[in-house]
Amino acid sequence: MKFLNQNTFPVILKILVLTGLMIVVFGLIHCSDLITEPKAPGNQPEYTGISANNQPSLIATTPGCEDGVQPGGALYRICMPAEWNGDLVIYAHGYVSPFEPLAIQDNEVNGVPVSTIINGLNYAFATSSYRENGLVVPEAVQDLVELAGIFRSKHGEPSHVYLVGVSEGGLVTTLALENHPDVFDGGLAGCGPVGDLQKQLNYFGDFRVLFDYFFPGVIPKWTEANPDIPPDVIATWLTIYEPKVKTAVLAHPVKTAKLLRVSRAAIDASDPVSLAEKICGVLRYNIFAYNNAKLKLGGQPFDNSKKFYFGSGRDFRLNRRIERFHADPAAIASVKTRYQTSGLLPAPLVTIHTLNDEIVPYWHEPLYTLKVLGSGSMLQRFNIPINRYGHCNFEANEVLAAFAILVLKVSLRDLLLVENALPPAASVGEIQRLVREYKTRPNIAAR
Repeated sequence: MKFLNQNTFPVILKILVLTGLMIVVFGLIHCSDLITEPKAPGNQPEYTGISANNQPSLIATTPGCEDGVQPGGALYRICMPAEWNGDLVIYAHGYVSPFEPLAIQDNEVNGVPVSTIINGLNYAFATSSYRENGLVVPEAVQDLVELAGIFRSKHGEPSHVYLVGVSEGGLVTTLALENHPDVFDGGLAGCGPVGDLQKQLNYFGDFRVLFDYFFPGVIPKWTEANPDIPPDVIATWLTIYEPKVKTAVLAHPVKTAKLLRVSRAAIDASDPVSLAEKICGVLRYNIFAYNNAKLKLGGQPFDNSKKFYFGSGRDFRLNRRIERFHADPAAIASVKTRYQTSGLLPAPLVTIHTLNDEIVPYWHEPLYTLKVLGSGSMLQRFNIPINRYGHCNFEANEVLAAFAILVLKVSLRDLLLVENALPPAASVGEIQRLVREYKTRPNIAAR
């Protein structure tokens, strides 16, 4: 495999697919990685099919695209352009609540499906719903490999297969690239828990027990004796408990500051408009995702039995009174063997991550860098830290430049960019500048 060198790098980006990838990443970050409460029975959509695993599925066919059911039970969509450039973009979507039906994640941007935009740039588009929702990382990898095979059987071998994913899809992308270099030629992983999923699960658990400590009674207490999140809390989270949480954190700024300091959550306390919403955003992963994770992992995955929390001003009192959990060995083993990245990269991977991400903290990137160093794959990894608050809160130029770097590393080709196809926020000159800047930035980012 050849790599980009200093002589081949100063390319004039005349550019082709960038818009499509930007929209894939941006449009789906905010649409497919949100955790939502279960719909009331009377408000369920009408299902047009049943997946292979007998789970209700929602299929809404887009003109010009082919929808179907994969052998493993996932739904898929393949959309071909009028003039195909020979490359395929596969999208790995983010976390979808286990309470939602299976559905194709082909979101719309200004009323236009992502698949339509990518096809307009002459790239083939494919995506999978995965065989189920919730924590579905190893199964999602299988579904994307299966999807690539379905594409080949119908349309022939692509010149290059690019895998792009955000949040949980970023972890899916990384694991797929590590384990299936025969299928995927390169990956772009945005804001994913690529460093250590066990630490990510503990991060969500820590935030919940700390919230219960600083704000007792706002949510029914989460305990090791009764670890499952009660169904009534899940069902009424948005209507009852989330408003209570927002009221409490805004009414008690000192407690809120302690919660953020001890949890190390990257939430901008100076912004009262987003403060309460960001706190609720982290709590939602405990409320909506915990029961599903416990089921999928074969036991209780959160462990703070030996952790010493500090930063509250009364740390010994905090550590005596905070609720303690002991993880089940089966859950720990499942995470270790099926969900953890190795850092062994046989193909190029570009990661992009906001430094102040409150959902999937940036510390995943340095942790993954250590894995890559240990495996000897440093030349295959390129990380782009973005100094901004928010989960996957990227700007168009940044993601366009990240994808440009990936394509150059994989194919050594100029990325053909049609300037009038760029979104208003993007500019060719700015993308060129960022590509050059990112090319010289070290892989281990200071924090």
